[in-house]
Order: sequence, then C-alpha cells, then structure tokens
Amino acid sequence: MNGAEFVPLSLVPMLTGIFVAVACALPGNFLVLRRQALIGDAISHVVLPGIVVAFLITGVVSTWPMLLGAAGAAVVAVVAIEAVRRLGRIEAGAAMGVIFTAMFAGGVLLLEQSDTSSVHLDVEHALYGNLESLIWLDATGWSSLWDWQALKGLPVELPRMALTLVVVAAFIALFWRPLKISTFDEGFAQTIGMRTGPLGLALVIMAAIAAVAAFDAVGSIIVIAMFICPPAAARLMTNQLEHQIAWSVVFAIIAAVLGYVFAGYGPLWIGLQDSVSAAGMIATMSGIILGLAALFGPHRLRGSAAPIG
Repeated sequence: MNGAEFVPLSLVPMLTGIFVAVACALPGNFLVLRRQALIGDAISHVVLPGIVVAFLITGVVSTWPMLLGAAGAAVVAVVAIEAVRRLGRIEAGAAMGVIFTAMFAGGVLLLEQSDTSSVHLDVEHALYGNLESLIWLDATGWSSLWDWQALKGLPVELPRMALTLVVVAAFIALFWRPLKISTFDEGFAQTIGMRTGPLGLALVIMAAIAAVAAFDAVGSIIVIAMFICPPAAARLMTNQLEHQIAWSVVFAIIAAVLGYVFAGYGPLWIGLQDSVSAAGMIATMSGIILGLAALFGPHRLRGSAAPIG
C-alpha cells in the first residue's frame, strides 16, 4: 500500500488506536498495581449509561456532555461500590461485579428502549466501535500532513484522542510522586498528609475520561483490554515502576499496530475475503502479548511481588 492509499485509509485509524491504547495503559498501570484492575473493566461498563443519559438530556452526541455523563457515572459507580462493600461487608471484587453489571445492563436497556439508531449510538458501536470508518477523505498522500486545508478534514476522533492522551499523561506526570507513594504504601502516604482518597478518585476519573473519549471510535472491548493487558504484561517484565510504564506504552503501541494490520490483512493472507474487527483484533493482540509475557517474562515467577519504587 503506497502513501496515496495508506494515509487516507489507514493512518488515522491506526494512530487513533495507538492513542487509545496508550491513554488507557497509562492509568491502567496504577490500577493494576493497586489491585484494582477490575475498576478499569467497571469504568468501561458504567460509562455506557452515563453516555446514554447525557444524550437523552441534551439530545445531541457531543464530546463534553458525553464526557461529563461518563465521568459522573464513574463517580457514582465508585461511590456505589464502596457503599455496597461497607454496608454489605463483602469483598471489593464482589461489590464491583454487582455494580458494574447492573449499570451496564441499565445502559444497554436505555439504548434499546430509546430512539438512538439515527445518531450513531447503539449497542454494536458501544461494544465494537467504528475504528475502520475513520477515513481521512481530504488526504491525498504524505504531503497532506503539512496541508492545512487537508488537516481540517481530519476525523474528530484523532485530535480528541491526542488531547486525551496529553491530559492523562500530564496528570500522571504532575502527580507522579503522590501516585507512586500511595500506590505502594497507602498508610505511609496518609501519615505524611497525602489525601489518598481524592487522589484515587482523580485517578478513576482520568481513566473514565480516557474510556469515554475512546468509546465512539473503538468501543468498550479495546478499552477494557488496554486498561489491563499492557500494564499486566509490563509488570512481568520489570520491578521498576518507571520501566513498567515504558514497557506498557511499548506493548500498547505494538498491540495497536499489529492488531490493525492483522484485522485488515490477516484474513486475506489465509484466503478469506472479509476483514475482521480492528478493535477486537487489537484487544486479541494485547491478550497474546500478556500471554507471552506470562510465559517468558523475567519476573513471571515473582509477578505478585511488590515492585521496587
């Protein structure tokens, strides 16, 4: 495929997949280390009713109402999980299972019962996304990257995910020391005056922002996978947090690129006529990377040991 074909047809969806993967993997590292990996799964489920409610209230599919709705749903879910855990005196995993299953079911029910088919908001797109449709119609080749008129025609999902990635990365860089200390020793963090509760809530909100920004383009499947698989695979490669972050970014990029390529061309290579879902294949590749890390990673036998800060 030459530049005249690759740039308009494949560059934008591939870059969008990379930005989504990295934006989810960055906060996912801290969720995994805090033994809250299912929070990422829960967020990916609970943002659905938040998005639907935001649409029903405003009547439009717009970025800011959807972000606010999803963030509000994530906060409600976190509060509800904590309430169920404390009042029911059950473990956090069971409380999360109850809340995010109920909220996701409520979101699907709202989708099915409301008239959303004409506004590109339905169960299929919520689950599988629409990555393949992100075609840059105004692009003619690599020269379009420096053509302002062509850049105006970029699908909005790409700059949206680029901005989301910058915001998530800036949050982690700004609160790196508090996040690091509270992740590995919450008791010590509290004794030196850190407010670990609001910090943990802010981390969840950052993850929710990444999830909802990715929702329309790639659906919930890749979001769930990227919150967990690259960080978990990186955890098996190193005991240093900084190195783990770097490994997770590398794994996320590899999964996004190989997943997109295999989704489009893999079936053709084995004689089939149709391609498969790019988001699903990206999630599959992230799972394969995690499996390889579990088999061959240098820390696979000590994966449960606490990392060295």
